[in-house]
Amino acid sequence: MSTHRYMHGHHASVLRAHGWRTAANSAGYLLPHLTAEMTLLDIGAGPGTITADLATRVDRVIATEIDDVTLATTRAGVSASNVEFCIADVHALSLPDGHVDVAHAHQVLQHVTDPVQALREMRRVVRPGGLIAVRDVDYRTMSIHPLSDELAQWLELYRTLARADGGDPDAGPKLLAWAHAAGCTDVTPSASVWCFATPDDRAYWGGTWADRILHSRFADRARDHGVDQATLTAMSHAWKAWADDPDGWIMMTHGEILVHV
Repeated sequence: MSTHRYMHGHHASVLRAHGWRTAANSAGYLLPHLTAEMTLLDIGAGPGTITADLATRVDRVIATEIDDVTLATTRAGVSASNVEFCIADVHALSLPDGHVDVAHAHQVLQHVTDPVQALREMRRVVRPGGLIAVRDVDYRTMSIHPLSDELAQWLELYRTLARADGGDPDAGPKLLAWAHAAGCTDVTPSASVWCFATPDDRAYWGGTWADRILHSRFADRARDHGVDQATLTAMSHAWKAWADDPDGWIMMTHGEILVHV
């Protein structure tokens, strides 16, 4: 995605957060459709935890990221011998037409400047009879309990910064429209939910955001938008307090589409 800067950046706290993701908790809608002989393109592979899982289910995976530095992170997280790595911009993929059986993107289209063009490119590189699989969150559905003033401010800030960077934090329910605009006609929509309410899940979500709000590119962007350090620190403390609260609960909805090419 060379035409767009990833809003979160790649601080260790971000990679730790994304390292929680697996094929089971992030691509369950796709898994029943995978077969052992397939070649799968994994766009925006990040720390590679989903990639590594998918590699156990198909013959070949091509994992992409936006630059050398980010792709090195993916390489470090994937040891499977059937995974290849390449730098790629989802708006203009450097692959031949009909090269893969599946093109997969998890939490990618919400961050790109032109999601319709991204889907056109994904369709181009998938062979006839193959699949495009996309999953993105809708931050309007994020429900936090208990919701402190600081966490409400964080959620508003998140959505503001995402849009300022050219993305769409509410992408999930727009996936079907984007697919239709890209010329896709055979589309199966679905939705699923992430829920963080156990002590371990709260420690994961609250703990990583307590760090990210202070040290990641997201924090830098917040400062660029006039958010002072005291406010960021208060948000960090609020995430820690939420994580420690035995009643703490977060749920958020994700849109999913399977495009039959």
